[in-house]
Amino acid sequence: MTYRYDYLVIGSGIAGMSFALKAARRGHKVALICKSTLVEANTNLAQGGVASVTNLEVDDFDKHISDTMIAGDWLSDPEAVAQVVRNAPAQIKELLDWGVGFDRKDDGTFDLHREGGHSEFRILHHADNTGAEIQQSLMARVVENPFIDVFEHRFAVEIITQHHLGVVVTRRTPDITCYGAYVLDEATGSVDKFLARVTVVATGGIGSVYSTTTNPLVATGDGIAMVYRAKGTVADMEFIQFHPTALFHPGDRPSFLITEAMRGYGAVLRNYAGEEFMHKYDPRLSLAPRDIVARAIDSEMKQSGAPHVWLDVTHKNHEETRRHFPNIYEKCLSLGIDITRDYIPVAPAAHYLCGGIKVNLNGESSISRLYAIGECSCTGLHGGNRLASNSLIEAVVYADAAERHAESVIGGYDWRDDVPDWNDEGTEHPDEMVLITQSEKEVNDIMSYYVGIVRSDLRLKRAWNRLDILYRETEDLFRRSKPSRQLCELRNIINVAYLVMRQALERKESRGLHYTLDYPHPKVGTSDPT
Repeated sequence: MTYRYDYLVIGSGIAGMSFALKAARRGHKVALICKSTLVEANTNLAQGGVASVTNLEVDDFDKHISDTMIAGDWLSDPEAVAQVVRNAPAQIKELLDWGVGFDRKDDGTFDLHREGGHSEFRILHHADNTGAEIQQSLMARVVENPFIDVFEHRFAVEIITQHHLGVVVTRRTPDITCYGAYVLDEATGSVDKFLARVTVVATGGIGSVYSTTTNPLVATGDGIAMVYRAKGTVADMEFIQFHPTALFHPGDRPSFLITEAMRGYGAVLRNYAGEEFMHKYDPRLSLAPRDIVARAIDSEMKQSGAPHVWLDVTHKNHEETRRHFPNIYEKCLSLGIDITRDYIPVAPAAHYLCGGIKVNLNGESSISRLYAIGECSCTGLHGGNRLASNSLIEAVVYADAAERHAESVIGGYDWRDDVPDWNDEGTEHPDEMVLITQSEKEVNDIMSYYVGIVRSDLRLKRAWNRLDILYRETEDLFRRSKPSRQLCELRNIINVAYLVMRQALERKESRGLHYTLDYPHPKVGTSDPT
């Protein structure tokens, strides 16, 4: 089947839905593709909140910009940082207009949190489930919008470019153009053509590449892999943020997140013996940026041989703790942990990708008519390490920038009528699913053992060699098989794992989230090292 839309948006998190809403209010027809259901996205699991300067009595844009640059190890693009920080308040207003309810104090002002790396309290939140509040609010607006068609359980297999028209495309081709995507309908098994004047990739991160992750299991790097295969530019993939404090409960996948806001609230990290340790690693203690905290925890775990450290919030007012963190309290209590009286077992888990599809200030990728927004994009905001709670605001600011730019050019675009149907002649359904699931587990193990918080060239090369075998086996299986979600996801996680390894090997230094034993670097300070 062939569909034609003004906009094809692949991904249903805050980035994809906010873009769709902005485009739809101009009267454009939008197709919103969800690989699972509309609710299943990284946004829905975000706990901490949204960073924005709102309390002008103590805070200002320059402080937020400085905090972002410091956390990013001075690798952030200053223009991207300024764009996000200065446009954040306007997009907060947009979220409020869409029905998002941020917590307020009795006097009506926002109840702001502070998280690691922030010099001021500037995190807007909704208890400890901000992402769910945003997801539900935007979903309500999307489903009632007559200009947005939601397609659930649809999997984007490949974006459509000249390659599918018989043109040889290389990374040096100057005018690669996207005309839409081939999309698998899981209910029928058919691969449909979604033709669009403009395509937006908002597919989220890559957490499922690792064994332990806070991401929903749909985070398999699909958009990044598709754009890379289409010869688009992908950057900064070596910068994988491991959240320092995921709840340690073996068997849970994804891991339950213990928000960084709890450390901003006053929680203290302790090693397995119950001793505070962050003073050995950074003067900011438990509120140091995440890369430093994650490496500190990793070091303490390796020294002791323990599977986790502790997060201690028992010294805070019990009722206030339950009020601020109701979901964390209930989750831990269900496991026999009363966080007002007991230490919380925590360990790092893959959490956020700072790199992705390289885009400019308008959200444009290197492929014409293709935009990338949200976690799958590399805007330059995060540099070597994401400042806490900067990601949700980045998503809406860049969704706004991308929609404004797309509106200025979409009138000059039309649909291609010569795009061929998906060709699966001679292929069969894979008859041994165990091969796919086992290969995925092998990728998870390779990435977790060799491409984790601390790396070395030896580990990376060993991972590369093992991944190469899986790559060849999977590509051969893909050529012989009818597309399935499981097979396509395996192919994608192998692609993005390769990109992480390759770009990690290319960076001959330790910066931000990329720490290698071959090029050790002093701990990051609080001023520009240049």
